[in-house]
Formats: sequence, C-alpha cells, structure tokens
Amino acid sequence: MENEKKPSAVSDVRAWAMNVISSVGIIMANKQLMSNKGYAFSFATTLTGFHFAVTALVGLVSNATGYSASKHVPMWELLWFSIVANMSITGMNFSLMLNSVGFYQISKLSMIPVVCVMEWILHNKHYSREVKMSVVVVVIGVGVCTVTDVKVNLKGFVCASLAVLSTSLQQISIGSLQKKYSIGSFELLSKTAPIQALSLLVFGPFIDYYLSEKLITNYKISTGATLFILLSCSLAVFCNVSQYLCIGRFSAVSFQVLGHMKTVCVLTLGWLLFDSELTFQNIMGMLLAVVGMVIYSWAVEIEKKSNTKTSLPHMKNSLTEEEIRLLKDGVEKTPLKDVELGESKG
Repeated sequence: MENEKKPSAVSDVRAWAMNVISSVGIIMANKQLMSNKGYAFSFATTLTGFHFAVTALVGLVSNATGYSASKHVPMWELLWFSIVANMSITGMNFSLMLNSVGFYQISKLSMIPVVCVMEWILHNKHYSREVKMSVVVVVIGVGVCTVTDVKVNLKGFVCASLAVLSTSLQQISIGSLQKKYSIGSFELLSKTAPIQALSLLVFGPFIDYYLSEKLITNYKISTGATLFILLSCSLAVFCNVSQYLCIGRFSAVSFQVLGHMKTVCVLTLGWLLFDSELTFQNIMGMLLAVVGMVIYSWAVEIEKKSNTKTSLPHMKNSLTEEEIRLLKDGVEKTPLKDVELGESKG
C-alpha cells in the first residue's frame, strides 16, 4: 500500500511545485514586461490571449504526436466554460483598475469562502470544523500581509463580484468536467485553450484600450520585450497545465488555500529582487498564512481518514447482505453436484 501511495504523493508535490514556481515566475516576468521601469507593455488581456494561443499550440502538437489522446466533450460545455473563464480574466483586470489594491486583495481572498459555498450549493459538499478554521487562519494571514488601503466604489464592487463568482465557478468546473467526461487535465486544457485564445485575441485589444487608453498597434516592440513575452507565454503553459492538474487531483478549495503560498513567494522575491519594502506586518502575515496552510493540509488528511473509516462498516454490511442473498437465492436453487464439483453452467 505504501508503495502505491508514494508515486501519487510525489506526483501531487510535483503538481503543486510546478504551479507555484510557474505562477511566481510569470508574475516576476510580467512585472518586468508591464511596469514603466521595464518595457511598459500594458496590454494584460491581449497578453493572456498570447498565453492561451501558445498553450493551444502545445496541445495541438501533443495530440498530433500521440502524446495525449483527445476525448469528446460537448462544444456547448467548452463554450460555456470559456465564457466563464474569460469573464474571470476580464473581471480581474477591471477590478484591479477600478478598485484600490487593498480591496482587490480582499476580493481575491473572498474566493475561498465563495468556492466553499458554491461547492455546497452545486455538489452538496460539506467541510469539517478543522478545515473551516484553517481557511479562516489563511485568509487572515494573507489579509494582514497584503491588504493596505481599502476604497470601494459601485463599479469596482460590481466588477470584483463578477470576477470572484466567475473565477470560483471556473475552478469548480475544471474538476467537474474532468470527472464528468473522464478526461485528463492536459486534454481538457487543450480543448478550452483555442477558444479562449481566439476570443481574447479578438476582444483583448479593445478591453486593454479601455483599461489603459493605449492601442497595442502603437506599441514599439523591442528585442527585450519580445523575449519577455516569449518567457511569459512559456511559463503560462506550465501555469495553465498545473492549475488544471492540481484542481483535478485535489479540489478548487485546496487550490485556493495552498495557492496563497504564491502570494508569500511573490512578496519574498519582490523584497529580494526588486527592493520592495517588507514590513514586520508583512512578515507576521506571511507566517500566519503558512501556519494556516499547514493546518489546512493536516485537516484535509484527518477528514480523509474519518471518511474512510465511516465508509468501511457500510461496505462490510453490503457485502454481508450480498452473501446472504446469494446463499438464499443462488445456492439453494443450485444442484448439489454442481456445488460439490464447483462447476458452472453456461
């Protein structure tokens, strides 16, 4: 049993490591690409379209070479998912533009309880007291180290609410579609990426113009900017694949909770690489968030063990009833010589 679990545990760690490293890497690359001190490429939505275009290309090559198999998923489900996913991306960009950084961070933190409520409504999923407590600790910890000024306005609140709801629904749908159609994470991503890429590349420049009042056609591309765009797109492939992989293996809630490790890494690397200020409040918040993540991991394991224990007696009862039914209905009606010789007819 231990040997069977070890590869799974190693794969889980690899999936989380890939997601954290690629996510932190893409944030750092985009910071250099989009900041005024860097290459001032302020077209976030279009850049996301590039990300999904490269991801779609990788998926196409993978299917053509036989590395991955294509499974059928109804087109209406793919379109619906892509619309929700693009609403998430656009909503987040608008939320960041219209709200203060503090309120933007609060809206991101609210995704954990929103995902919990949505999974309860959609899938009747319940959480233990330990899991709920650990989620509260993580939210408080990340809130302490990221939330500063909080200013709210109606437009910003509407965009933030739309972003939170669509992002939560998208992440829950990733796991649901994988289970519903028995499709792997990379295969599902290969089907959704082309639709997202096409729609974001068509509408992205208009959204970016509204956000930044700049046209991408007027941007003067340089060799450095091109290299960072390619780096960002390459990291996005790993980031997208690992997101689908993690949610498929765990749950949308686990992805959100442990995903805040990326926030801790970004703050730390920002301090090390970009001379960002790291206050005592930041440090205490990060420590509290990490403690919450450790408690969450422990709480999930406790919940799994308790579910396993409670399911065993029911399993035994069902087997016993089956044995009784076979004894009554099968053996009594079977000729004695067939039972003695162990023969079966037909």
